[in-house]
Amino acid sequence: MAFRRDPIHVGTGEPVLMLHPFLCSQQVWSTVAPQVAETGRYEVFAPTMPGHHGGPKSGTWLLSTKLLADEVERQMDELGWSTAHLVGDSLGGWVAFELDRRGRARTLTAIAPAGGWTRWTPVKFETIVKFIAGGPALLAARLLGPRILDLPFARRLATLPVSGPASGPPQADLVNLVEDATHCHAYFALLVKTLLLPGLLELSEVDVPTQLVVCGRDRVFPSPRGHRHFIENLPETSRIIRLDDLGHIPMLEAPGRITELLVDFLDEHTGPDAAQRHRLA
Repeated sequence: MAFRRDPIHVGTGEPVLMLHPFLCSQQVWSTVAPQVAETGRYEVFAPTMPGHHGGPKSGTWLLSTKLLADEVERQMDELGWSTAHLVGDSLGGWVAFELDRRGRARTLTAIAPAGGWTRWTPVKFETIVKFIAGGPALLAARLLGPRILDLPFARRLATLPVSGPASGPPQADLVNLVEDATHCHAYFALLVKTLLLPGLLELSEVDVPTQLVVCGRDRVFPSPRGHRHFIENLPETSRIIRLDDLGHIPMLEAPGRITELLVDFLDEHTGPDAAQRHRLA
């Protein structure tokens, strides 16, 4: 029987949906989600997406961002959420933009989002090559499990894709990342999808308050080329936050900072004061 985990679901108030990166799971939000909920103003839901460790089976070798969004949308419907404040990192950011296209967003926070390319943008092929090159390391980690982190230089190699500082995330989070990455059944399906299909082509049509979080030490989507497509195509009203010292999954190495920037943005766009500002805009 396949391993399944219950989504993170904490707090009460305005609905906030958090979506994880490729090869990861909801565990990347295990600190930030409760911190946001502890404000007493937000109900936070963080699922594991299909094909990822602990999530539903994808059921197809043609897994696409739209199919991921279908499953997330189904879960939103089960919660009674017609819309939510969307927060997504990497692949989760790409899915968040797809959900916004379907009218399911109140606000959108995209952290180091994927999909910042057209069909032939070089950064798309650079990204695919990086993940293919990491295949042998994933295979070794699958065979050895978390023990691989005890090998010389293994910890640093493991932290390079996800972390800015050389120390990387805490050991427990790094072990979770290894477990999730080596049990991600969507690995090939999503790489094939990325190769065959274009990225996000309708960014100019985003019509909800949006903030793009760019990580200066992101080695998956290096700045500036990894985020140029978003900066050039998102509406001019979008906010750009730069975290110069952090890597691709900043909520693991600086959860307090991510919680603070999320709560500040959410507070700005919720409640009666925000509604009044929107009417006047």
